[in-house]
Amino acid sequence: MGGCARSGNHRLLIPLLFFFSFLFSFYPFAFSKLSSPQSEVMTNLFRKIPSSELSWNSTEDPCKWKGVTCNPDNSSVIKLSLSGLSLASPDILPVICQIGSLQVLDLSDNNLGSLPAEFITSCGKIGGLWRLNFSRNALVGPLPSFTGFVGLEVLDLSYNKMSGSIGSELDGLVKLSCLNLSMNMFRGSVPVNLSKVLEELQLSVNNFEGEIPEGVADYRNLVLLDLSGNQLSGFVPDRLGELPKLQVLDLSVNKLSGSFPDRLVELPKLQVLVLSSNHLDGKIPDSLAKMQTLSRFSANQNNFSGPIPSGLTRFLKSLDLSYNNLSGSIPPDLLSQPKLQYVDLSYNRLEGPIPNSLSPNMFRLRLGSNSLNGTIPSDSLGSLEKLTYLELENNSLTGAVAAELGKCRSLALLNLAQNKLIGPLPPELGNLSGIQVMKLQLNKIDGVIPGEITQLGSLAQLNISWNLLSGAIPSSLRNLRNLTTLNLQHNNLSGSIPTGIESLRGLLELQLGKNQLSGDIPTMPQSLQIVLNLSSNLFVGHIPDTFSQLTNLEILDLSNNQFSGRVPSSFTGMAALTQLILSNNSLSGILPPFKKMVQVEFGGNKDLINGTTPSPTVIRKRNSVAVPILIALGSAVFAVFVVAVVVISVSKRFYRVNDEHLQLGENLPLPQVIDSSLLTSSGIHRSSIDFTKAMEEVSDPTKIILKTRFSTYYKATMPSGTSYYIKKLNWSDKIFQLGSHDKFGQELEVLAKLNNSNVMTPLAYVLTIDSGYLFYEYVQKGTLFDVLHDSSNELDWASRYSIAVGVAQGLVFLHDCSSGPILLLDLSSKSILLKSLKEPQVGDIELCKVIDPSKSTGSLSTVAGSVGYIPPEYAYTMRITTAGNVYSFGVVVLELLTGKRACSQGTELTKWVSTNTSKQDKWDHILDFSVSRTSLTVRSQMLAVLRVALACVSINPDSRPKMKSVLRMLLNAR
Repeated sequence: MGGCARSGNHRLLIPLLFFFSFLFSFYPFAFSKLSSPQSEVMTNLFRKIPSSELSWNSTEDPCKWKGVTCNPDNSSVIKLSLSGLSLASPDILPVICQIGSLQVLDLSDNNLGSLPAEFITSCGKIGGLWRLNFSRNALVGPLPSFTGFVGLEVLDLSYNKMSGSIGSELDGLVKLSCLNLSMNMFRGSVPVNLSKVLEELQLSVNNFEGEIPEGVADYRNLVLLDLSGNQLSGFVPDRLGELPKLQVLDLSVNKLSGSFPDRLVELPKLQVLVLSSNHLDGKIPDSLAKMQTLSRFSANQNNFSGPIPSGLTRFLKSLDLSYNNLSGSIPPDLLSQPKLQYVDLSYNRLEGPIPNSLSPNMFRLRLGSNSLNGTIPSDSLGSLEKLTYLELENNSLTGAVAAELGKCRSLALLNLAQNKLIGPLPPELGNLSGIQVMKLQLNKIDGVIPGEITQLGSLAQLNISWNLLSGAIPSSLRNLRNLTTLNLQHNNLSGSIPTGIESLRGLLELQLGKNQLSGDIPTMPQSLQIVLNLSSNLFVGHIPDTFSQLTNLEILDLSNNQFSGRVPSSFTGMAALTQLILSNNSLSGILPPFKKMVQVEFGGNKDLINGTTPSPTVIRKRNSVAVPILIALGSAVFAVFVVAVVVISVSKRFYRVNDEHLQLGENLPLPQVIDSSLLTSSGIHRSSIDFTKAMEEVSDPTKIILKTRFSTYYKATMPSGTSYYIKKLNWSDKIFQLGSHDKFGQELEVLAKLNNSNVMTPLAYVLTIDSGYLFYEYVQKGTLFDVLHDSSNELDWASRYSIAVGVAQGLVFLHDCSSGPILLLDLSSKSILLKSLKEPQVGDIELCKVIDPSKSTGSLSTVAGSVGYIPPEYAYTMRITTAGNVYSFGVVVLELLTGKRACSQGTELTKWVSTNTSKQDKWDHILDFSVSRTSLTVRSQMLAVLRVALACVSINPDSRPKMKSVLRMLLNAR
C-alpha cells in the first residue's frame, strides 16, 4: 500500500519510454544534450549532495547519474530518486524545483525535517509533477498546504512526525489518486495491544488527530487512502462511500468508534478494506458479502459483536476478524469459498463445529481461543495441498487427531493444543515432511509416540505435554536434528531416555518432568539453554556430573526423584544457571556455594546441608560432638572452594569457564601458525601487537575470560603492556569456511577498514591449522550482559539510553555498508561490549562473513543466535536478515528498560512484555522501577523508548522498522 502506479493513459508512458530508450541507444549521436538551464540546476544539485552517496561524476552527462531519469532524447530530467541518502538539509528542495520538466520526485528514507515554503511555491508551479514521496523522513509540524499542485496524483508523507489535524491543506489536489499519511514516529499514545496489532499489520503510530474530514470524499480520483497509525477519532465518514475509484482504504490503528459505515459497501472498486485496531462496534453488515471486488477485509482488534454474516467470503481471499466479540457459529459456507486463502477468527466467542468444507486454496486457518466443539473436519483435509498454518488451539474440539492431516504436505505449523482430543497419535503425521512446529499439549491423547514422528527432519518444536501418552520415548528421537524444543512432560512415559539424545545439537529446551522415566541418564546436548526438566520421575543414584557441561543452561529441575549422594561441586561452574531445583530427593552432604544469582531449592533432602546455613532439622539429629566437627569440616571445604572460585573469577573476568581437560596454569603447545597479518593502520597497535607473545597467551587456559557458541575470548597482554582481546574461532563444527585462507583474510581486511566508534573491528588475525584468532582492542567494562545483570553495577537511565542509541548507530552503519549490509548472527547483550558505561561496541561482526550455515553439523537454530533474541520467523525461514537484527536489537532495548534477562525461568522477555502491554495503563509495571522512579522525565523517556522496542519485536518481520527509522525514533524519544 506504500506506492501507486499512475492511472489512466499515463500507464502507456512507461513502456513507450523504455521502447524509445532501447531504440535510440543504438544511435547515441542522435541524442541532444540536457538543456543549459537544467544542466546548471543539476550542477548546483551536485554541489549540495555528497557525491560519495550517489557516485555522481561532474564530467558525465547528468542523465547517466544514479537516481536521475531523463526523457527519451535526454533533453530534460523527468524523475529524481534520491532515496536513502541521509539527506537532512532542506536547501536542496528549492534547487530541485527549478527542474520544470520534473514528473516524479522521490526523497523517501532521508532525514529531512521540514518542507520549506519556497519548495511549496516553486514545485507547485510544475504542471507535470504527478508523484511526491517524502515517506520515512523526520518531517515535523502540521500538514502543509499544497497550493498549486494541480497535477499531483500521488502524495506519500508516511513514516514522519507530522502532527495536528487533516483539514483543507489538500483541497487543491484535484487529481489526487493515492494519499498515504500513515506514520511511524511513536509520539503520543499507543493503541491497546500494540504488539499483537503489529504482528499482522505493517502499521505505525503518529500524531495526526481529530476526525477524518468529510472533504476527503471530494477527491473523486482517489485509488488509495491510507490514514492508518494515527490518533484519528470519531466516526468513519459515510461520504467515503462516494469515492468511485477507491481500491484501498486503510484506517487501522486509530481511535475510530461507532458502527461499521454502511455506505462503504457501495464502493464499486474497493479491493482492500482495513479497519483493524480501532474502537468500532456493532455487527458486521450482511451487505459486505455483495462486494464482488473486495479481496481483503481486516477488522481485527475492535469490539464487533453478533454473528458472522453468511456469504461474507464469497469473493474474499483474506479475512481477519480476530480479537473481537463475535458469537454464534461459523457459517457453513464461510471457509469453503474457492478464492479464500487466509482466515483468522481467533479470540472471539464462536461456538459450534468447524465447517466440513474448506477452500482448496487455504493457506492459513486460525480459529484458536474460541468455544468451538465437534471434531476436526477430515473430509476436505486431504485436498488442502497449500495449507501451511493450521491453528485450532484453546477450543473444545473432541474426537481423535485426524489421520487425514498427514495429507496436508505443506503444513509448517500445526497447533491443536488445549482441546479435548482423545485417542492415539496417527502415524500419518510422519508424512508432514516440512512441518516445523507441532503443538498438541493439554489434550487427552493416549497410546505411544509413533516412531514416524521422529522422521520429521524439519521439526523444530514438538510439544505433546499434558496428555496420557505411555510407553517408551522412541530411540529414533535422535533423527530430529533440527529440534530446538521438546516437551513431553506430564504423561505416563516409561523406560529410559534414549542414548542418542546427545546428537540433538540444536536442542534448547527439554521437558520430561512428571513421567515414569528411569534408568541411566545419558549425556545431554550441550546446546541446552532454556531448561532441562527431569522432575517427578523414577531416577535413582548419583546426579550425573556431566550436567556441569551444560554451561549455557538456565534452569535445571531434578526434583521429586530418588537421587542420592552429593550435589556435584562442578555445578557451580555453570555460568548461565539461574535456578537449580533439587527438592524431594535423597541427597546428602554439603550443598556447594552457588553465586547469588542462582536460586537453589533443596528442601526435602534430609541429609543435605547448606554450606552457609546448616539445616536445624539435620543438626538436631546429630550428637553434640558430631555437630561442631561437621560444621568445621563444612566451613573448611567451603573456605577452600571460595578461595578457588576467587582465583578463577579473577582470571576469567566475564564468565566462569568449565573445562575438565584444561588444568589451571598448565600451558599447552603453541598453535602452529600458517598465516598472520596486521589489519590496522594504527601505528600504536602495529608496534604493540606481537604474534609470538599472542600465541603464548592463548595457549594458557587461565587467560580465558569468555566462551560463546562460536568463540573463546582471551585477555592477552603484549610486551609493551597493552592488553588485547584475542578471539579464537571454533572450526570444530565445520561451520567455518576454511576452503580459502586468502578469502578469509580478504573478508577481515574489509571489516578492518570499517570506521565507526560503535562497531568492534579486527586489528589483526592469525590462522593456524585448526583455528583462527582475531585481535581486538581490550575494553574495560566487559559485556552489557555483565554490567546490566550484575546487582553491584546499577546502570542509570542516561547510561542505558546512551547504550541503546550507540548500538542503534552501530547497526545502522553495518546495515548500510556500501558493499552490502553486514548482518549479525548473534546480537545479544553478551555480544555488546562497553568501553565505558555510555560507550557500547557491537561485536562478532565477522561471524556472518566466515560462517557457512549449510556446512553446520548441528541445528541452524544455534547459528541464529542466543535464546530470547532469535527472531520468530527464523524457525521457518532459516535466514539471517536485517529485520531479524532489528528484532534482536528490540530485545536488547527491552533488557535495558526492564532490567530482566532475555530469557528467564523458561519465559522469553518478549512474551512477558507482550502479555503485560495489553493495557497501556500498566506499562509502568514493565519498566525497571529502580530507574523509572528517579524522575517523571526519565519515566516519560523510558515509555517512549518502550514503544520503539515494541515496534522492533513485532512478530511480523515486515512490520519492523528499518534501523535508520529506529535510530530516529530513539533520538526523538528524549
